[in-house]
Amino acid sequence: MTTRQSLRAATCVLGLVMAAAATVPAEAAPLPQVHPRAETAALYDDEAGGNANADDPAIWRNAASPDRSLVVATAKEGGLRVYDLDAREVQSIPAPASPGADDAPGRFNNVDLVRGMRLSGGRADLAVVSDRGSDRLRIYRIDRDRPGGPLTDVTDPAARPVFSADQAEVNDQRTVYGLATWTDRATGKAYALVSRRNETRLALLELTAGPRGTVGYRTVRTLDLPSSFRLPDGTSWSPCGEPDERPQVEGMVVDPADGTLYAGQEDVGIWRLRADLTGKPRLMDKVREYGVPGTYDEETGECAPGADPGHGGEHLSADVEGLTILTERDGDGYLLASSQGDDTFAAYDRERAEDNEYEAGFRVTGVSETLDGSEACDGAAVLNAPLGSRYPNGLLVVQDGQETPADGDRESTGFKFVDLGDVLDVIDD
Repeated sequence: MTTRQSLRAATCVLGLVMAAAATVPAEAAPLPQVHPRAETAALYDDEAGGNANADDPAIWRNAASPDRSLVVATAKEGGLRVYDLDAREVQSIPAPASPGADDAPGRFNNVDLVRGMRLSGGRADLAVVSDRGSDRLRIYRIDRDRPGGPLTDVTDPAARPVFSADQAEVNDQRTVYGLATWTDRATGKAYALVSRRNETRLALLELTAGPRGTVGYRTVRTLDLPSSFRLPDGTSWSPCGEPDERPQVEGMVVDPADGTLYAGQEDVGIWRLRADLTGKPRLMDKVREYGVPGTYDEETGECAPGADPGHGGEHLSADVEGLTILTERDGDGYLLASSQGDDTFAAYDRERAEDNEYEAGFRVTGVSETLDGSEACDGAAVLNAPLGSRYPNGLLVVQDGQETPADGDRESTGFKFVDLGDVLDVIDD
């Protein structure tokens, strides 16, 4: 959830963060810092900027020529942006226009990749996007050297809304929100896992090959995460928010090795569950604000936090966002999570046998006035593979929710490119 998108939510979260701050030991050592090597041009969430708001990235590796790999990123009503490894824009794809004068426009929220899906014309790499504005998935074929490319829309024209029954429900915007892809190694089938905005529902969608190289989807099953939680003292707690909103999920990622889905319920914590949405979810870690009571004021749109009973976690400050898996050749690796409330990142052991133990934390900080760090990070993507001479150690891309552009009078967002070797030096230390 981008802080500019909802002033009410931002104020609520800020208040809870302040209430929980006292639980952090005063003597805690500051987290180590890593610095970006490049950043994308600022995106502006205003009419002049095309209502573009950076949100979520994905990294596509060009196996034939790694230095010509790409970063595909969502920009909300600004659609999609495609960048090269120097963070230069190579393609901009607009979100669909409103179907009617009073209807919601397309709004691209999250993106993930599918490698080698079998289509009618052969195998292809795909970028799969959650279009929150229309409650649909948008699917793009990736062809690095295609004239006018490298992304081409191959969404089945008959694709229906994921959660909404009609356009009136779409306009209510309880629509598809977070997204992660998963290819089942046992069957070879490709899926998208999506969350529903302002609800706790997750849905498993099978991606289906259509005629003339198009791609559609069908719902396999859904699962609802809790919205209310029993605390150790026997009381029940729900995160503070508007009366008709439940604690939503956005950041999600699937570990390809074992099909484990990690889902970030923004004001609650990180869930671990099977990617096929069977079995019982387990709350792997909690945000610091977990269990803090809050009272919502309808007039101000703010939450007033109460006393912290101390039931929260130690490593994440709401919202928990951008989840991504850092794989290593020996089967080890990390789950990285954006702790949006305190501008940090947490690294957890990828192995379930280790119960996803917390390993380390870090910050992405600036190196100059023109190349700043990452604040209020919404989305993140990591790839532990050489990407030519620019990033021989791999790449971490993180959203910056408070970009510092040359024009300081306009709010803006962007993406930072971090050499993965710098990150590994910190979390492996």
